[in-house]
Amino acid sequence: MPLIPEEPQIHEKAQGPRATPASGRTAPTPRPVPGPRPAAPPRPGRPGPVRPAPPAQRAPRDTAAEPGPSGPAAPSTPEATSAAPQIQLIPATPDGALDAAEEAVDLLLDSGRTPGDVLVITTGELHPWAAHELSFGDAAYWAQHDAGDDVFYTDAAVADRAVSRAVVVVALNGGPEAAAVTALTVAHSRAGALLIVCGDPQRINSVLGAGV
Repeated sequence: MPLIPEEPQIHEKAQGPRATPASGRTAPTPRPVPGPRPAAPPRPGRPGPVRPAPPAQRAPRDTAAEPGPSGPAAPSTPEATSAAPQIQLIPATPDGALDAAEEAVDLLLDSGRTPGDVLVITTGELHPWAAHELSFGDAAYWAQHDAGDDVFYTDAAVADRAVSRAVVVVALNGGPEAAAVTALTVAHSRAGALLIVCGDPQRINSVLGAGV
């Protein structure tokens, strides 16, 4: 009688791939791969990449207000405690002083200053903003100043009407020597923390050294 070969036994191992690892633990669910982060949106009204902020201006420590007889001193801040503003000179020709002042204003705003912190004084041709606003009349122009919510541009001849602001920028963009003296004198008295002067360094130093 012929022998019938035994049918091979089918073991569980041959039934297909395991659904679980050999250890019996469930395979971890793959995590989704995060996509690239979206770029931070530009600041409102200032398209394009933000310029690097300049180093923060700090007031000397020894200018802090001292306690008065009636109580403790007020909190120490550069605007409140500086006896005189810090002075920064930006070399520029008369033709380039206004552009240098504009660049300084942009850097101030990019570094966190609010527009109402900044006053700009010109000695020669009016800044285009000032010329435009004055076309609506003197009252409307100074109403913008009194609102105090934007950078204010004015001329040396009338700068003494401006109130103090944390930062004053002077553009020596021409005009007579008397205009430069007036602008720097007013700017020095109106600047709470920082005075930036754009112009010829020798001219600036001669005026500042004369007692401004």
